[in-house]
Amino acid sequence: MITLRVAVLSGTGLLVAALGAWLAVVRWEDGDKIATSVSALAAVAAVGVSVWAALHASRQQPTLVASRTGSATTRRGDANTGVKTGRAADGSQRAEDTGDARSTDGDANTGIQ
Repeated sequence: MITLRVAVLSGTGLLVAALGAWLAVVRWEDGDKIATSVSALAAVAAVGVSVWAALHASRQQPTLVASRTGSATTRRGDANTGVKTGRAADGSQRAEDTGDARSTDGDANTGIQ
């Protein structure tokens, strides 16, 4: 299966090769004008892609994930089927489809704590 990244990279390589071959056979004056225009458009596109990539990279992806956990039962202490850390939940943690947590004398956590 070809991923989008591989398709974009392959398409870019083919486009650069085709443009290079075409510029090699056209008249110098025409090639000069076309190459200047293509360079200007590519520079503007590169700035846009750079900004997009920077914004995309700044999104936090979950790093701690609890998914499809079983159940937890305790008489004393904590029962945890989710995510429990000392940090505040800042988007880097995710709990989904967690099991039941039961505690008689303590905390029960099935999400993020």
